[in-house]
Amino acid sequence: MQSNHQSHLISSVVGLGSTTILPDEKPVILYTGIINDNPLPGYQVQNYAIPENYSNPYLTKWIKPDDNPILIPTVEDVTEFRDPTTAWMLNGQWEMTIGSVKDMLGISYLYRSPDFITWTLVDHPLHQQDNVGMWECPDFYPVSTTREEGLGTSVIDGDIKHVFKVSLDLTRYDYYTIGKYDTEQDLYIPDEGMIDGWAGLRYDWGNFYASKSFYDPSKTRPLKDPQGQLGLDQSGKQLLLWPVAEIETLRDQNQQLSNVELRQGDRVEVEGITAAQADVDVVFTFPGLDKAEMYDTKWDETFPPEKLARRICQVMGTTVQGGLGPFGLLTLTSQNLEEYTPIFFRVFNTPDTKHKVLMCSDAMPQSLSPYVFVRDTFKRLCGCRFSRQQDFTQKFDHSVEESFAAGGKTIITSRVYPTLALGDNAHLHVFNNGTEIITIESLNAWSMKSPQMN
Repeated sequence: MQSNHQSHLISSVVGLGSTTILPDEKPVILYTGIINDNPLPGYQVQNYAIPENYSNPYLTKWIKPDDNPILIPTVEDVTEFRDPTTAWMLNGQWEMTIGSVKDMLGISYLYRSPDFITWTLVDHPLHQQDNVGMWECPDFYPVSTTREEGLGTSVIDGDIKHVFKVSLDLTRYDYYTIGKYDTEQDLYIPDEGMIDGWAGLRYDWGNFYASKSFYDPSKTRPLKDPQGQLGLDQSGKQLLLWPVAEIETLRDQNQQLSNVELRQGDRVEVEGITAAQADVDVVFTFPGLDKAEMYDTKWDETFPPEKLARRICQVMGTTVQGGLGPFGLLTLTSQNLEEYTPIFFRVFNTPDTKHKVLMCSDAMPQSLSPYVFVRDTFKRLCGCRFSRQQDFTQKFDHSVEESFAAGGKTIITSRVYPTLALGDNAHLHVFNNGTEIITIESLNAWSMKSPQMN
C-alpha cells in the first residue's frame, strides 16, 4: 500500500521506557523502576541506562549508572508514575512526558532537563483527560501533513501535526488523537472532533497494547508492532498503518487466484503455501449493495462505543447468514476444520444510504494452550467498523495474525494458539456464507521464510 504522507514506526514493548538519541549519536534509555526503601516504599521512579561500549555496533551490553534513579515522583500523592516517552528538544532543553492518574483523571506529566539527568516538573501537564483512568505508555511524536518522510521527535515547525497516544489500563487498548503541540504554552491540544478516550481512534482493534513508536532515521520513517509502518492519511484525521517493505523479502512460494466466484456456502482452499507462516493480499468484489442487510441502529444504543464493533461481530458471526457476508478467510484451519480462525467481513446498508463494513477476527473456534492465563487473555473476538472496503492484507506468523484493511485505516492483531493446525498441518481457505456472490478479484499468497537475525 502506498501513502502520500509521512510515516512513523511503532514497536510493541512492555511499555516501561524509551530510547532517545543524544548528540553525537549516543543513545540513552529511560525506564521505570520501583523504589522499595524509605521514604518512598513502592513508589515508581525513572532511571536511565547507557551502552557499556559505544563502539559496539550492536550495543549488546548496557549499564545502569550509580546516580539512578534520576527522577522520583515530584507530584504529591502520586504512586502511578511510569513509562517515560522518547524525549524531544525544545528551546535548548530536553522535554519528556510520563503517564499517571489522579482518581479517574488520566495525566501526562511534563518534565524538562538541560542535561538529560536533572529533570524539573513543568507546572502543568502536557495533556490530561477525565474519566479514563491510568494513562500507561504515553507516546508523543510529530507527523508531516505534506511529505512522505518521517520526522524525529524534536521537529516542531512546518507542516506538521502531533500524535498523542496512550494505553488505557482500564480497557487494555491503545488510543490516539491528532492535534497541535502549542510550544509556547507547552500543551498538546487535540483537533476539534477528536475523541479523547475509550471511544476514540485506535492503532489496532485486536490484541494490541502498550505500544511504543520509534523513528527510523536511515529511511526517514516511523513503525508499528510487530512489522508495521504508519503515516497520516490525506484528511489529516486518522493514521494509516501498513506492513514495512522489508517483509516482502521473506516471501517464498507463491499461489494466486483470480476471478473466482464464491456462492453461498462455498469454501476454496489456498494450496501450495505454508499456511502457518504466510503473507496474503486479496481483493474482494461484489455486484452491488442492494443485497446488503440493514444496519441495526439499536446496536449503537445497546453496546458501549468502545465495544460496539466487537459485540456486533459476536452477534453476527461467521455462520450467521447475511446478504453481503460473512465472507473472508478461514486461517489456521485443521484438516477437518475442528479448529480455525476466521477473518471475515460483513457489509451493511444504513438509513442514511451509506454503508458500513464490519471486519472481525474470531479466535473463539480456535483451540488454545492449556495454560489458564493464555486462555483468559487471548481467546477473544475482535472487530472494527469502517465506511469503505479496499484491499485486504493478512499476515500469519504461527500464533500471531495481523489483518490490514480499508487502505490501512483498519488493523486487527490476533493471538491464537492452535493445537491441531500447526506447521504443515495448517490450512488456509477463502469462504462466503452470504447470499450474494462474492468474487475473489485477485489473491496472492506467499509462504514466508523466517527472518535472519544478526
